[in-house]
Amino acid sequence: MEIVGNGFVAGALRSIAPRHPGVVALAAGVSRIRPDYVHLDLAREAALVTEQARRCASRGTRLLYFSTASAALYGTPGCSGTEDCRHAPRSWYGEHKLAMEQLVRRSGCRWLILRLTHLVGPGQRPHQLVPALVAQALGGRVRILRGASRDLLDVDDFVAMTDLLLGTGIEGETVNVASGRSTEVDAIVDHVAALTGTDPVRTYVEEASRHTVSIERLRSLSARTWTFGEDYYKGVLDRSVGALLRERATR
Repeated sequence: MEIVGNGFVAGALRSIAPRHPGVVALAAGVSRIRPDYVHLDLAREAALVTEQARRCASRGTRLLYFSTASAALYGTPGCSGTEDCRHAPRSWYGEHKLAMEQLVRRSGCRWLILRLTHLVGPGQRPHQLVPALVAQALGGRVRILRGASRDLLDVDDFVAMTDLLLGTGIEGETVNVASGRSTEVDAIVDHVAALTGTDPVRTYVEEASRHTVSIERLRSLSARTWTFGEDYYKGVLDRSVGALLRERATR
């Protein structure tokens, strides 16, 4: 597998790259909001997707594109969280990712689109969910969207799911890659606080809808049950927060 990108997802995929020749994994998309540069960031990703899709079409390789299964796409009240949910995205980011998906589908290349939930693991960048929560907790104050929930997935489980899906040879599919468990952000903060030994003040801001990501298509296509318990998120946080605290201790 050829990996385009050098971030968290790209690094996680390197362990399975030799197993999947003929695949180009595009792991270099927009992952954060930079208000002063947002249009440049979106244009950059659109140009990169177009370039890589053309390369794959000319070479007969399969393009693996990573979209989103976050609340930006599935956060509209009443959305089923399935890949064919027709509810409108809640943000420019969700709209952008849908536009990139359409660009891939219409490019003429062989493709597989994976919609990723909130991946968690060592090596994440500071702006991502868990590192940001840890930094806030250690700083004594956490900002929370009232009523928000998040589906957390350990990066190792993401790699295992991607490995299985690529191994089947499927293409022309859009698949959610998630735990299928929606956890209240308050509960996530509770566990982060316990792990960091803090008791941060919680500031609640605008209302957010609870969203759930369906993994029925993932189960069907990968021929694996993929069942995660109610406390799955705690194990995910144990590993990630522990690594973050050890890293801070060595600075």
